Amino acid sequence: MKRILILCFFVAAATTVSAQQLMTASLYDQHGHLFNPATAGIRKSGTIGASYRSMWEGIDGGPQTTLLFGSGFLQQARIGIGGYLYSDVTGPTRRTGLQTAYAYHIPLNNDAGFSIGLEARFQQFSIDKGKLQESLGNDPVMGTSENRIKGDAGLGLAYTSRKFQAGLSVSQLVQSKLDVYTGNLSRNEEARLYRHFYLHGQYSWHVDGVTKIIPNFLMIYLPNAPTEFQAGARIEHNDIFWWGLAMRSRQSWMLTAGVKLQKKFNIGYCFDIYSSPLSVYDKGANAHEIMLRYDFLK
Repeated sequence: MKRILILCFFVAAATTVSAQQLMTASLYDQHGHLFNPATAGIRKSGTIGASYRSMWEGIDGGPQTTLLFGSGFLQQARIGIGGYLYSDVTGPTRRTGLQTAYAYHIPLNNDAGFSIGLEARFQQFSIDKGKLQESLGNDPVMGTSENRIKGDAGLGLAYTSRKFQAGLSVSQLVQSKLDVYTGNLSRNEEARLYRHFYLHGQYSWHVDGVTKIIPNFLMIYLPNAPTEFQAGARIEHNDIFWWGLAMRSRQSWMLTAGVKLQKKFNIGYCFDIYSSPLSVYDKGANAHEIMLRYDFLK
């Protein structure tokens, strides 16, 4: 029975650090609505992009996340729509899914706006039993299905002005059960999707006619897990080149840089230097993230 609980833990929590079940991104502020459906369409233009993140370099089975994303804005209806296709792999577990967002934007004075968003999420949990056979042996859970398909939902709120943005959201609101083990043995724990609460904000400070400094932060809270806090600043030069420095509490420092071509095509890169739970002495201190984004500006 202990082995069954170990497998449940792999499925429910192993795909990200700090016991998070959902993927994270160091370049989250470049993605759009990854953590808050209310920010879908916030750029008032169409956007498509892709990103890849590899964590714990040098360790077999380290987390790897691939994303395809896009969003658009319906001007007359004041509606933003968006979506993500993703694959999130860690060791013997894989999550493949679709995340969609719908946002209604309410204009306010001075080009500011308030938006409310809804999120729908459909995901397939897969287990590579071949990678678990040696440690689990003939455990009864090895005879169960390798895949589980689950759906869930979320919602969010956001306020956006010319220089400032703040938002609050929750994902996996329903907390669907995973039902990894379906046999007759009794169990004390049950795997499920747990709620993730997000609080984020950023401010755009125009230093002069060509330079902007954009401080930003992201806080992620889960019940019975350490609260994650990420904060940093990005410096943009002439709307062409940007670079930044950020820190994720109790985990890593992040160095970021990017370039914008013809104000439409964005290339971003982040290098994470981990101190916990791994360090440079564990040969797993690095993470790499690259993002490509195209904005359909008029």
